[in-house]
Amino acid sequence: MDQDLRRGGPPAGQDTADTRPGAGPLPAGTPRTVGIVWGLLILNTLGSAGAKTVIPLPRSLIQLVTMGALVAAFTLALALNLRLRIRPSAFVLLLTLLLVPSLISSLQLESGLGALFRCARLALFIGTLWLLTRWWDGGPAFVRHHIRMYFAVLGSVAAGAVVSPGAAMPELYGGRLVGALWPLTPPQIGQYAAVIIGLTVLLVLGRRTDRTSAAVVIVPSLVLLALTHTRTATLGLLIGLVLAIGSLVLTSAAARRFFTWAVLIAVVAAVGFASALRTWFLRGQSQENLTSLTGRAKVWDALLAAPRSTGEELFGMGLGDKSFGGLPIDNSWLAVYQEQGWIGVTLVAAVFVVLGGVALLRPPSLARACAIFLISYCAIASYTEAGLGDASPYLLHLALAASLLTAPAPAPPLPAPVATAPTTAFTTVLAKPPATSRTPRRRVPRWARD
Repeated sequence: MDQDLRRGGPPAGQDTADTRPGAGPLPAGTPRTVGIVWGLLILNTLGSAGAKTVIPLPRSLIQLVTMGALVAAFTLALALNLRLRIRPSAFVLLLTLLLVPSLISSLQLESGLGALFRCARLALFIGTLWLLTRWWDGGPAFVRHHIRMYFAVLGSVAAGAVVSPGAAMPELYGGRLVGALWPLTPPQIGQYAAVIIGLTVLLVLGRRTDRTSAAVVIVPSLVLLALTHTRTATLGLLIGLVLAIGSLVLTSAAARRFFTWAVLIAVVAAVGFASALRTWFLRGQSQENLTSLTGRAKVWDALLAAPRSTGEELFGMGLGDKSFGGLPIDNSWLAVYQEQGWIGVTLVAAVFVVLGGVALLRPPSLARACAIFLISYCAIASYTEAGLGDASPYLLHLALAASLLTAPAPAPPLPAPVATAPTTAFTTVLAKPPATSRTPRRRVPRWARD
């Protein structure tokens, strides 16, 4: 087994489709174009707001690229699934129901015509997910797509830091790493790095990749995560990995060894580098600023104290830019309450209940561990990040979790064998030989017969 891992191949008896995270042939029955569709969905959710780039990019151009990616993703998915073969999915069904309060509240135009545009985008996003459910089978194909695309995004961030270090770590963001080639904020970069680190670690424990290939993904991503100083992503990564690896401890010796070493390293780091870790965690902020979550609590209090009608309480005020009074909300639950009301909050909570319940009922496996990591990460990040009520990376993370929890499609039944009567010696003797087996009778002349 160790020899197989050094070669980069899987152990005997395991899937030989791929040994590198985010690369290699897909499982049988999954077209390569599906990976392109998933990558286009990720490109659509990168957003158009962020830091200033080295080459100034008009926001209209960025929005054209992201929306064009969504239209292209839906078109390709429809071309691959012209017969509209979809698999039942409670997750996508709940997202479809989320469209109802979004549309009802957006039709009031309290958030402007942009609300209807965002509703159309969400509908197209959900429609693409429905078309992709045909290939959701609990396999690692979509995990590889996820890692590959986000690692490419982080590659652009690293390239921007090399090209222009000043633009990549501006004073406006307190020296935190931002996207210098594509406008990305530190929380976005931290989120992408944390997610692919966690998924790659789980692939190593499940022997779906070799350690060298995993190190190529994990080490640079850890460096970028540290440079972003993103506390939410770091906590989400650590807690998510603890829960995911904990689900494998009883069935995987590799998970037990990794968990033991991780605990020892964490204890040593906490004792030996406590001061450095505290400085990194505070990011130069005061204790009061940290307690108020960098000013987020003030926005939350003002949002909850704002007067609302009964309709606004139930359906919200329409899809907007996730802000209140010109300031970002930075909380998924309050953002959904603001835009889709209590109905939207209930549907989003149902998403976590359904995915979490299915994950707990599944037997221990690598797919279950990856799903638990993604669900727990999104749940933790929802406290200080918005995006659960609209097309966003968080919905893609949960969609990946839903694909991992989907049971494989049953194989088509084999044709039943043709029933034949039992053969005995007696029936064999009496049975007439088939017409094709008769030998032609030779004609004998009369004189010879006489």
